[in-house]
Amino acid sequence: MTAYKRGDPIAVLGMSGVGKTRVAAMMRRDADWFHYSVDYRIATRYMGEAIVDNFKREAMKTPFLRELLKSDSIYISSNVTFDNLAPLSTYLGKPGDPNKGGIPFAEYIRRQREHHEAEQAALLDTPKFAEKAKTIYGYDHFICDTGGSICEIVDADDPSDPILTELRNCCLIVYVADDEAHRDALKARFDKNPKPMYYNEAFLRQCWTDYLAQTGEDESAVDPDAFIRWGFARLIDWRAPRYQAIADNWGVTISASALENAQTPEDFLDLVEKSSINR
Repeated sequence: MTAYKRGDPIAVLGMSGVGKTRVAAMMRRDADWFHYSVDYRIATRYMGEAIVDNFKREAMKTPFLRELLKSDSIYISSNVTFDNLAPLSTYLGKPGDPNKGGIPFAEYIRRQREHHEAEQAALLDTPKFAEKAKTIYGYDHFICDTGGSICEIVDADDPSDPILTELRNCCLIVYVADDEAHRDALKARFDKNPKPMYYNEAFLRQCWTDYLAQTGEDESAVDPDAFIRWGFARLIDWRAPRYQAIADNWGVTISASALENAQTPEDFLDLVEKSSINR
C-alpha cells in the first residue's frame, strides 16, 4: 500500500463510541469535507418506511391517534439526523418482556436481518456518494462514517469481498482501534444508556441461548436492557479481531487514544498519513 495522499477519501470504522462520528463531523465542519454517514443512509433510504410504519403501529393502539391516522388528519414521520439515530435504534428494539419494552426474539431477528440488508446496500452506495460529493455538491474531499457493525457483514479474509473491495477502491479504510481502557469506558457508557444495535446473527443467537441458560428465564420474561447489557460486553471482544482483520488486509489502524487527542482536521490527517507510512 502506498502512503496516503492528504485529502484523498477516507472511510473510518470501529466500535460505536470510539470517535468515528466525532472526527467525521469535525472534518465536515472545520475542513469542508463531505460526510457520508452509513447509519443515516440506512435509517432514511433503506429502513425509513419500516421505521415510520412502526411508529404508526404504536399510534394505532391509541384510539384518539388511530382515528386521526385513518382519516389522514395527522402525519407521522421520522426525524433522523446524523446526531440522532434514535428512530433506527428504537425500531431494532430489544428482545424480552413486552411489559418492559421488549419484543419477541423472532421479531427481533427479523428486524436484524432487515438491518443486515440495509447496511450492505448503504455501504455499497459509498462510491456513488463519493462521486456525487464532487460532481453535484462541489466538495473536494470525502469521509465515510461506516457505523459500528461493518465487521459483521463483510469477510475480511476474502480478497474478493464485494463491500470491502468497493470501499477500498474509493477510500482509504481507517480502523480506530480501542484499548482496554476504552473498552471499559464503552461498557460503562452502554450500561447507562443501553441502546439497540445490530449483531451478527450467529453470535446473537448464541448469546440469547447462553443468557437464557444462565438466568433460567423464559424468553418472554427477559429484562430487555439486562440482556443487551450482558451481550454488549461480549460484543466488544467478538468484534475486535474482526475489525483488526479488516485493517490488516484492507486498510490501516490508528488508536482511539491518539484520535482523542486529534482536535483539528490536520491532527487527524497527520495520524492517517503516519499510519499509512508505517504500515
